[in-house]
Amino acid sequence: QVQLVESGGDLVQAGGSLRLSCVVSGSSFTIYHMGWYRQAPGSQRESVAMITRNGDTGYSDSVKGRFTISRDNTKSTVYLQMSSLKPEDTAVYYCNANLQSQNYWGQGTQVTVSS
Repeated sequence: QVQLVESGGDLVQAGGSLRLSCVVSGSSFTIYHMGWYRQAPGSQRESVAMITRNGDTGYSDSVKGRFTISRDNTKSTVYLQMSSLKPEDTAVYYCNANLQSQNYWGQGTQVTVSS
């Protein structure tokens, strides 16, 4: 059974930085494309960043230039480095592992950015 556990969420002031981590267990990490999503209250879950199993990355326009996704295959971990945080980045951040029709989610970690 594939399990994803996120950590690193916190309360931070606008302009600050955070690094989220997501550890994957129960399967071979290297076969999955990994992504970070977020969901703010009253909003739909949206894609923030993704990294393929080959290391190619993509970002939503709202975070491009501020967030960086990376993966460490030796630690079965994907990271989201967030900088220049804005109040509108406040949300629960979820980690996703994808392989064709298989999708796995973590429980989420809360990021709150105060103005």
